[in-house]
Amino acid sequence: MAAPVERMMVYIDGTEESLTATEFAILLAKSSGAELIACYVVNTRALGELVRTRIFLESEEKEYSRDLEADADRHLNHALRMAASRDVAIRTMKREGSVHQELLKIVDEEEIDLLVLGELAHVRSRRDEFYNEAERAMRSVRCSVLIVKDEERVASLFGRIDL
Repeated sequence: MAAPVERMMVYIDGTEESLTATEFAILLAKSSGAELIACYVVNTRALGELVRTRIFLESEEKEYSRDLEADADRHLNHALRMAASRDVAIRTMKREGSVHQELLKIVDEEEIDLLVLGELAHVRSRRDEFYNEAERAMRSVRCSVLIVKDEERVASLFGRIDL
């Protein structure tokens, strides 16, 4: 019989919630033996919207895009270090585009069994709800989704002491 979770992916977006989700995914991968992928999606769709609405000039878009790429690399490298500290193999992946569309593609391409997300932000308006990319992915992916909450408990389990 196959294990219920053989391949899982944690979505990293640079928030504290995604850090907590990454810690939990590492612990879950270690205890279950599942393959772990950490994914960061540079939201170029949102960047394009900022240029179209003239909030950013094209020159500012390029600079901001470079900053986003650097952030993605920094967060993925942090996930690598965290996994190494627990002797867990992790594969990182960086994509560009619409977050929820890229997550849908990766789940299918990589045959992901479980998508791990940090706690979703509280929705303040219908517009926020529409643009919450992680929530859109959660509702659309074909695999099971785990929403990680209780940052203090996860930090304690992971052995992080910087609370």
